[in-house]
Amino acid sequence: MSSLRILLRSLAVAGLSAVLLAPASVARAEPTPAELTKQIEKSSTELERIVESYNKLNEQIKANKATAASLQARIGPLQAQAERSRADVGLLAATAYKTGGMRTAQALLEPGGSTSLPERLGALDQLSRQRQQTIDGFTTDQRKLIDQKSQLDTTLARQAAQAKQLTAGKKKIEADLARLYQLRRQAYGRATEAPSSAGSAGSPPAISGSAGTAVRYAYGAVGKPYVYGADGPGGYDCSGLTLAAWRAAGKSLPHNAAMQWDATVRISRSSLRPGDLVFYSGLGHVAIYVGSGQIIDAPSAGRNVSKRGMGIMPIAGYGRVR
Repeated sequence: MSSLRILLRSLAVAGLSAVLLAPASVARAEPTPAELTKQIEKSSTELERIVESYNKLNEQIKANKATAASLQARIGPLQAQAERSRADVGLLAATAYKTGGMRTAQALLEPGGSTSLPERLGALDQLSRQRQQTIDGFTTDQRKLIDQKSQLDTTLARQAAQAKQLTAGKKKIEADLARLYQLRRQAYGRATEAPSSAGSAGSPPAISGSAGTAVRYAYGAVGKPYVYGADGPGGYDCSGLTLAAWRAAGKSLPHNAAMQWDATVRISRSSLRPGDLVFYSGLGHVAIYVGSGQIIDAPSAGRNVSKRGMGIMPIAGYGRVR
């Protein structure tokens, strides 16, 4: 009887263990490739927004560097001019001291001599005006110099803050990329797509002019990897590809999708033609239109530049490079 009780107790414990362990084993189940693909798509969209913010910050830093250089170039001559004005005012003060200041005026006003009183009063007025102009010039030059230096200090401080922000953004992107590549390994067995040749997109359409040059460049980039912050020739992010394609055609675009939106002319879908840019909702992604409802874009981290249908996500609008 005791053996039976021991057996029953053992079975009960085993059953309870199975009940307790079952939920844990379900919780530990590996996600399916389909579930991983959804996670990858969500993470890619979030990462692309961060990358485009990083690109925008880079563009702002470039602009601030150019402003600082321009201010530095102006400050040198202004400083020299202010020093000359300072010397003139110093000379004026020394002369006034040596001559006793009012003695010059007194000599002009004293009777006698070949000039009449109105002429002598005119000479005195002219002398007074010249001195005042010298003093005013010095004050203006000093004010300009102080203003330019203040602007330069503000710009340099902004640059320093942006540089810190850029470093933090870079660290976040690289941490997010590591997670994304791990998801891709789980889902597809490798972190990035296998390289493919530019020829896989077919031949570019025969288009003349600068738009044709931009489209041919985009075709030549097909198969190259997505690289955040890059504008070729080894890899690209979305706005880096459109920038590089149009740069080949002699046009300048900023390295940021939202800034490219501002730099292009709005057009309707019906007037879309090869070389135009297609912007997606949130202005976090941009592609180059190549005709027949197709775009070429740098999709997301782990993927390669590809040619595909333009309906990849909701479209915000279309832009024509000026």
